[in-house]
Amino acid sequence: MLETLNAQPADALLALIKLHNADPRPTKIDLGVGVYRTGEGDTPVFGAIKAAERVLLETQDSKAYLGPEGDMGFVHALIPYVFGTEFDRSRVEGMQAPGGTGAVRLAVEVAARAGAKRILMGTPSWPNHAQIVAAAGLELKTFKHMTDEGTADLEALRGVLAEAAPGDVVLLHGCCHNPTGVDYTPAQWDEIAPMVAAAGVLPLIDLAYQGLGDGMEEDAYGLRKVLAAVPEALVAYSCDKNFGLYRDRVGAFYAVTGDAQALAHAMANGATIARASWSMPPDHGAAAVRLILGDAALTAQWIDELTAMRARMAEVRERLAAAQQIGPINMAPLGLQKGLFSMLPLSGEQIMALRERHGVYMAGSGRVNIAGLTTGNLESFISALRDVAA
Repeated sequence: MLETLNAQPADALLALIKLHNADPRPTKIDLGVGVYRTGEGDTPVFGAIKAAERVLLETQDSKAYLGPEGDMGFVHALIPYVFGTEFDRSRVEGMQAPGGTGAVRLAVEVAARAGAKRILMGTPSWPNHAQIVAAAGLELKTFKHMTDEGTADLEALRGVLAEAAPGDVVLLHGCCHNPTGVDYTPAQWDEIAPMVAAAGVLPLIDLAYQGLGDGMEEDAYGLRKVLAAVPEALVAYSCDKNFGLYRDRVGAFYAVTGDAQALAHAMANGATIARASWSMPPDHGAAAVRLILGDAALTAQWIDELTAMRARMAEVRERLAAAQQIGPINMAPLGLQKGLFSMLPLSGEQIMALRERHGVYMAGSGRVNIAGLTTGNLESFISALRDVAA
């Protein structure tokens, strides 16, 4: 039976990791893997997480199952950070998921069970978005996310919403757009919220990088604006980046409605899907986050660490933007973009030349992880770009 299976293409990012690891050059630069790195190139465990883990070590008295909903203390502790302290708590409920990926999968599957037929999604987007939509058996309708000038294309979103049909879901990045780094401005979110409401579509907001753009409150602006305008929505949340818990897979799925029965049904369906998919999500990372958010001193320590991350990435962006023009590449927009990622308009030949001649590894799309640029390699990267762009 198994011999009937078809070969599948290798994951491009995983293949890139292997190529980078096999490169013996000490000057090689990894701009592919989407993790935060310090100015020295490390991806450390947050001090606040270490402190919470010490508490867990001393106080956790059981590893018994929690159920498909996971750690509900964690889920509820996040709510004021995501939705705001003034949000009507009766409108929202959630459950833990294995990372932001699991949260997106839950959201798409719940939407499908509710009768969704099509997902409207700006492109380029995180590659796994399209794969999850396909796996759930939904149609994908794409529109252009970014203009040629490197700003968010509000008119493209307006156009696709004007043509939306019953059963459509619009997928929006809450902040720090992956892979472009191009976010909607607050003024654009002010226009988007009533547009989404008027179109009658179900918004699915993926908030995977809160705190890495302009701050925890600022990065939630768009999500909160949309939720204030619509009767119902789905939210996928990740703690993998803003708590540095990548391998612990810490995420949450939320449903927002104006109807208590609909909210209960959304959670019941989410739990059924989770039970059949992973039974229960991993607990350790979520428990650590719960402890941090329940302790004022640990919360302050976490916020300080997150602020330092954000400041370092902003500094890298400023230095890249200061290069102005590298051949045909206008570097200035990188200084206005947010989060871990940006996209450089490089050809496949130029990306290969960067790899072969300079040991610079990036995705074939031109997406670069800004945090992969350190105090030791940033100028080398700019020099490499000048070489291949000449």
